[in-house]
Amino acid sequence: MTSRVGIGFDAHPFVPGRTLRLGGVVVPHPAGLKGHSDGDALLHAIADAILGAAGLSSLGEHFPDDDASTEGADSGPLLRRVSDVARRHGFVVENVDAVVIGESPRIAPHREAMRARIASILDLAVEAVNVRGTSSNGLGFAGRGEGLAAMAVVLIHPNPPEPGE
Repeated sequence: MTSRVGIGFDAHPFVPGRTLRLGGVVVPHPAGLKGHSDGDALLHAIADAILGAAGLSSLGEHFPDDDASTEGADSGPLLRRVSDVARRHGFVVENVDAVVIGESPRIAPHREAMRARIASILDLAVEAVNVRGTSSNGLGFAGRGEGLAAMAVVLIHPNPPEPGE
């Protein structure tokens, strides 16, 4: 086996009365993201990229939105489960590059906390995780402030099983 690259994408609309979670971090904002789980579009995009790189379908197939056990769930443990699934299939995440697309909130003040949280979830060095934000210059739903989108690219490499596994 050789190293593989995967790309993930997720988008959610804002909804009042919900806490905004991005990259596993609570971010002060007047609205959170609507979703079956906590709506963390950044962690969802990363999870989707891991699944894509490993050839393991999509996030929605692993965590369907009609599964009561994941309703309102913290996306951190869900990302950990995706990483574990990839590991069981012989792959380990090497690095993550991700971008949050929207007009607000600003990502820079929360960037280091997000990097640290994602690195912790995936058992990576913080240096192996990059997170940044960008605007869409007023275009589309993100540009109108109706929600956020996130994209992620991951590199995974073969992880030979330990003797006896």
